[in-house]
Amino acid sequence: MTLGEIVRRCFVVDLVDEPESIARYREWHKPGGPPQAVTDAIRADGVTDLQIWIVGDRIVMLLEQDNALAPNGAAKAARDAANPDVQAWDALMRTFQRPLPFAPDITWAEMEQIYGLDQQP
Repeated sequence: MTLGEIVRRCFVVDLVDEPESIARYREWHKPGGPPQAVTDAIRADGVTDLQIWIVGDRIVMLLEQDNALAPNGAAKAARDAANPDVQAWDALMRTFQRPLPFAPDITWAEMEQIYGLDQQP
């Protein structure tokens, strides 16, 4: 397999601001928490690294993805829709998440990079 350019992407969403809910969300994301089929689906999309960071009720997902393997949105949506494990995981995770006020129809809003130290003189 030939690897393409690795791209870093960043997404954000808020959690339901209840300590018990946030604690359950954290539990689901411990090693071995997500179903193996979900982890396999992420890797199949060319994701080489994925991290979720939290502060308060805000979570940020950083991922690195092989651009040559990154599926287009429609293909990924179709593949995920056909995977009952991914569907169940997404439904469960949405019970913990709440969209950002400026993106009410988006679960994970993709962020735009506006600064990079490596781009500075």
